[in-house]
Amino acid sequence: MIGGSSYGSELVGQLQELRESVLWKLEGLQEHDLRRPMTPTGTNLLGLVKHLAGCEFGWFGLVFGRPAPIELPWLRPGAEENADMWAAPDESREYVVGLYRRSWEHAAGTFEALDLASTGTVPGSDRPVTLRQAILHMIVETARHAGHVDIVREHIDGFAGRGPGNDNLPHTDAARWRAHVERVQAAADLFL
Repeated sequence: MIGGSSYGSELVGQLQELRESVLWKLEGLQEHDLRRPMTPTGTNLLGLVKHLAGCEFGWFGLVFGRPAPIELPWLRPGAEENADMWAAPDESREYVVGLYRRSWEHAAGTFEALDLASTGTVPGSDRPVTLRQAILHMIVETARHAGHVDIVREHIDGFAGRGPGNDNLPHTDAARWRAHVERVQAAADLFL
């Protein structure tokens, strides 16, 4: 029912733009690069996508009495810690991306069935939350992880930008980027 609300449609549109940006950053990479840990805490591209899928199934499913239509292995009792933050060897790129897209479809069902003022309850608490609050939460969550995806991808192969057809970067060549990085490094080195 939020489709009838222009504000609700705008919120979902913003969320969808972020979702698509996250998946765009996976394009052109081999399996190893999608999976390898790029930070001391193991942050990796497929893990971020898998985590976002779980978040969407939770915030747009469980919170509103619509559990995921599939089992999420990382929610099983005794599941390995942080199992939602990396892709196990038997979880292919297609599986993780498909899982994320399925979470969008499940969310769309929630958006169709409810209005922005509809309330649900966050599992494990008595805290009520409106669908509007849940959408805003997922926009923030997805934007935060989209930033992680941006940085991880740039560390892998230098690929940067906001999305297809909108890189949101100053239009400059590699030599100008090198000069910029040298300028930033020289300023930082003054504080050694």
